Amino acid sequence: MNLLNDPWPWYVAGPIIGLFVPALLIVGNRLFGVSSSLRHVCAATVPRGVEFFRYEWRRIGAWNITFLVGIFIGGWVAAQAFPGAGQVVVSDAARATFAGYGVTEVTGLIPAQLLSWETLATWRGALMLIGGGFLVGFGASWAGGCTSGHAIAGLADRQLPSLIATLGFFAGGLVSAWIVLPWLVGV
Repeated sequence: MNLLNDPWPWYVAGPIIGLFVPALLIVGNRLFGVSSSLRHVCAATVPRGVEFFRYEWRRIGAWNITFLVGIFIGGWVAAQAFPGAGQVVVSDAARATFAGYGVTEVTGLIPAQLLSWETLATWRGALMLIGGGFLVGFGASWAGGCTSGHAIAGLADRQLPSLIATLGFFAGGLVSAWIVLPWLVGV
């Protein structure tokens, strides 16, 4: 197994991810998740006139902001240290599914036919970007966290709300993949 180019087996990657939850609790009762970081960044930068952003973000959110910055720095360091190691490989089955939607240029992380300046200039592209962004932000706020926070940390803590939120994330993903995306690309 080439650690840089091959996916890690679930029995290696899963426990490593799972060990983050107790490690963060041991280090100082830290929560694992990304969605709350945006609120903390806004609280640090938006003028104090917005009630939603008036709270002690330094006490609550400094860890989350550090975690978010670390994600970007880690991604940049990995890209510099291992150029070309993160090439996206799309399976033949996924290519066939995309072809059924009329998307034939399946290269990179997101096909250009789905996300490009030309596509975003259409009502469907704007709906995907603005509507999708709103739904993700609203959903994470309403659910009290994002997929990583609920599906990793919340389930590890055996929280019923995290189980319900995780089931909702998966149901929403299935509806998006099988109903919304085909409708948006015009199939």
